[in-house]
Amino acid sequence: MKTLNKLCQVLCIAFGLCAVVLFFFNFATITYSGYESADMAGSVLAFGGSTKLGDAAIKMAKSTDILFCLIVTAFGFVMSVLSFKKKGLRYATAGFSLGVAIYMLVVRLSNPWKFVDARAELKETGTALTATKVVYSNFVTFIVIALCLFAVFAIAYLLIDDKIEALESKGAKKTIFARIGLFLRDYKSEIKKIVWPTFKDVAKNTVIVLIMCLLVGALIWLLDWGLGSLIKVILSVK
Repeated sequence: MKTLNKLCQVLCIAFGLCAVVLFFFNFATITYSGYESADMAGSVLAFGGSTKLGDAAIKMAKSTDILFCLIVTAFGFVMSVLSFKKKGLRYATAGFSLGVAIYMLVVRLSNPWKFVDARAELKETGTALTATKVVYSNFVTFIVIALCLFAVFAIAYLLIDDKIEALESKGAKKTIFARIGLFLRDYKSEIKKIVWPTFKDVAKNTVIVLIMCLLVGALIWLLDWGLGSLIKVILSVK
């Protein structure tokens, strides 16, 4: 089981690194009016910056959604590497990887215009370019696959390692599923202890709250009106 655990951890790191690297490949192909189509790397779309459009140098706008995915993927990868030394980061790795995998899947299945900011301008003149077409490349699909495998192995590593710790503690420590089950049983027992008020009590308390709200509101209005009138009098005297 320990060998399987280490294998999951290594594969988790490998697919996390793979996902980060894939962002530096062609992410989308953008066509601008008057120019041929240009392949844009995910890193260029994420951070903005300069790139080539034929013989012209252009400056791209930042695509915040792609930048978010790249940053979260990088954080997840770093957490997976650090989890070799600090096992508490297993939870962060699983959370980051699963979250960005779902988000990136949404990006892939959505219209590219929604997530790719195709705004660009010529560096020399500052003239804005008009994008007419945006198409995802196959590398976006590869990123989604890498992130899904990243999440799968991160969660597998977390669960297997947690099971090993539970077995080594000889019952002193429970697994994640056992702790969740215990929490739900305790929650259910606490729910049974709740004493629900009768309809008469609810109606009575509701009326009391409404009356108090009206009284407090009237008091605030009266203070506001009085102070406003006093300020008007002081200003008129001056």
